[in-house]
Amino acid sequence: MHIDRSEFGSITIDGKTYGHDVTIGLGDKVSKRKKKLSKEQYGTSHVVSEAEAKFVFEKGCDLIIIGSGQEGNVRLSPEAEDYFAKKGCDVVLRPTQEAIQLFNRSTKRKIALMHVTC
Repeated sequence: MHIDRSEFGSITIDGKTYGHDVTIGLGDKVSKRKKKLSKEQYGTSHVVSEAEAKFVFEKGCDLIIIGSGQEGNVRLSPEAEDYFAKKGCDVVLRPTQEAIQLFNRSTKRKIALMHVTC
């Protein structure tokens, strides 16, 4: 799987463009991000809640790469940080353009959450 590029409001993965935030699972399955899990708790999708962390996490992953948006506005809640730590899953949170580069280079068993706006 290769993330080709991202622009404000979209991301292109293996030649297919998505006009929304996405998650990428261990089996290279691309899904629409369930940001309402965070929005319900924090009133914004810019804070990843524990509920969303639990939804995104897959047993066997060593790393989650989070694209924090074009301007880097997304962050993890303390509870989400603790959840990933308890699961032994390293977290890398970077602006989406940097996160894409890391995702494409990493050979670890990884999952991703990519925010494509702010």
